[in-house]
Amino acid sequence: MAIPRTARFVATTHRTREVARGLPSPELTLALAAGVAMDEAVMAAMLTPERFPSLADYRRVGEELALARELFAERGWLDDPAAYHRTPPPLTNRDVVSVRGRARGISYEQLRYESGFSPTTDEPGRERWESYAPNHRAVANIVRHRDDDRPWVICVHGFTMGYPIMDFAGLQTGRLHYELGLNVAMPVLPLHGPRKVTRLSGEPFLSFELMNSIHGFAQAVWDIRRLISWLRQEGATSIGLYGVSLGGYVVSLLAGVEDGLGAVVAGVPVTDVPALFGGHTPPAVRALAVQHGLLESGPGSAHHVVSPMAFDARVPVDRRFIFAGYGDRMAFPEQAHRLWQHWDEPEICWYPGNHVGYLWSREVAAFLGASLERSGLQGAPAGVVRR
Repeated sequence: MAIPRTARFVATTHRTREVARGLPSPELTLALAAGVAMDEAVMAAMLTPERFPSLADYRRVGEELALARELFAERGWLDDPAAYHRTPPPLTNRDVVSVRGRARGISYEQLRYESGFSPTTDEPGRERWESYAPNHRAVANIVRHRDDDRPWVICVHGFTMGYPIMDFAGLQTGRLHYELGLNVAMPVLPLHGPRKVTRLSGEPFLSFELMNSIHGFAQAVWDIRRLISWLRQEGATSIGLYGVSLGGYVVSLLAGVEDGLGAVVAGVPVTDVPALFGGHTPPAVRALAVQHGLLESGPGSAHHVVSPMAFDARVPVDRRFIFAGYGDRMAFPEQAHRLWQHWDEPEICWYPGNHVGYLWSREVAAFLGASLERSGLQGAPAGVVRR
């Protein structure tokens, strides 16, 4: 799959001069093609035939989504998606177990607390979701300065991550903490890291069990809102959001649900799970998925209640930021472009690379720092020397 898909990207981009409809292509270079090939190879490895669903799976998942659509419409959640997201109880120090750790030369504090989340009564897939016992406990890793009046940034990791040794690199924790002088909170997404239930971190979150992604996003919002309440109890007065890939989806959704946030930065974001699924699956699998109603998105779909496109961001437009890769073959440039349009075209940084290319992009590094600084989320308080 990887070789023909890479060749198709290069040929189509060369012919149309676009990487997506309405999105002009940068100069086609060997480095860009190599990045595309890297993404395609990773996706091809994940989409091996033994992972393909059976015909019975198509029927069952299609029935779950159809029942969810009916239930969500009956309860008014398709018309008012915000009503689907219940306000969680505040998180207090009595609820938290704290342990110390160190990774990549950075000392951190790990918070563990009972999530308390459960899908609502009668939601399809509820029993399956509740059977994931390790997922009942929420986890967040904290890296903070001794003076807690500094701004905070909540950083949300991507798919298959959720461990400090991975997240500190993928979220550039050292730079955020030491160079930009921020306190950093890194929640672990449902079914990831120490919350995983399969060998691959996060696997059931983005899988053929599409109701899982609805429950996963709902629980991610619930858990992080509880973490925000704890940060405010700890004295935080300025809190921003930063997420990459799957985490970009979560912070985009959270920015439409939670009030009082100072900024949101969505990096290489996923924004439409059914469309992402359809874009990656082979034609035969995609045809069966369409036939059974698995790839429906938009206001009438079950995923509408957890779609960032269903919410107006509660963060001011001049504090919304996006960065994305022209050669991203995991999240696809279309996903970031749609979020940019939905968010009233805020500042966006496009870099000529693949999904993880932001880690080596000077443009993205400068953009991230400038975005946080302009939002009042950078710099040490007066009288404190920044390390």
